[in-house]
Amino acid sequence: MAVGFVLITTNPGKEVEVREAVSKFETVVGQWIVFGMHDLFVKIEAEEESELTRCIIQDIRNIPGISETRTLIGAEI
Repeated sequence: MAVGFVLITTNPGKEVEVREAVSKFETVVGQWIVFGMHDLFVKIEAEEESELTRCIIQDIRNIPGISETRTLIGAEI
């Protein structure tokens, strides 16, 4: 199981719209509006790391209202 976290910064006032859009993706298992440097914290899970990458690049980053993302992918050690 591959696990990733995406920290999203939205355009002003777009937090709820972006959260609702993100929640529609099958790989998203949690999303929270947060205060601080970023506006939204998203947890994604998939069978393969390549599926996480696809979700982040093709799905999440193409949502209108997102100005920046930072991605953390869990490592198996």
